[in-house]
Amino acid sequence: MSLRIEWLGKVDYDEGLAMQTCLLEKVFSDEEPETLLLLEHHPIFTIGRTRDESSLKNIDALPHPLRQTNRGGQATYHGPGQLVGYPILNLRHRAMDLHRYLRFLESVLLEALEEYGLPARRSDGLTGIWIENRKIASIGVGVRKWITMHGFALNVTKESLPAFDQIIPCGIDGVTMTSVETELGKPISFKEVSESVSRRFEKLLTEQMPHQSDEG
Repeated sequence: MSLRIEWLGKVDYDEGLAMQTCLLEKVFSDEEPETLLLLEHHPIFTIGRTRDESSLKNIDALPHPLRQTNRGGQATYHGPGQLVGYPILNLRHRAMDLHRYLRFLESVLLEALEEYGLPARRSDGLTGIWIENRKIASIGVGVRKWITMHGFALNVTKESLPAFDQIIPCGIDGVTMTSVETELGKPISFKEVSESVSRRFEKLLTEQMPHQSDEG
């Protein structure tokens, strides 16, 4: 089946999670094609499956709701100005290799940022995308029955940044969060960035995570 890419606009976190869960089951049974959901969330903090909640700083003082969710990793923030991508891919038909999948997601973001002349990079031992010592994109995935959910969050506009001050993003002490708009020093079209990520995702999925039937 071909990849379907859907732009959902602004979506509540719980609604987005329910959509992923439903779609995951349908992709598993081959009732629906693999799908990339692209969206913005209303402001929310999330944390993955961990007993260590130190990355939340003062839980009682958080200015937005908090959800514990079924992904890996420490606390992060989602909100307006941030492009969130939820790939629902069937890794049974691709490489059943989570390390390879994470590197694929990083490559998508690296190539999309390269279109804007931004010198984005990986960081040894850490998942996500950086510009110098500033983090511009976070990645946290979940896998059930070898079907992926959750995914990546790319900070596009400055609006996406202030709430990160209330947490220790991804549990990394002293990290500075940045955005595409901040690094360019000028306004940026959210739609254009979304379209760039979509193009790179579709291209690199074929190149780096090919369907087994396409590998010859």
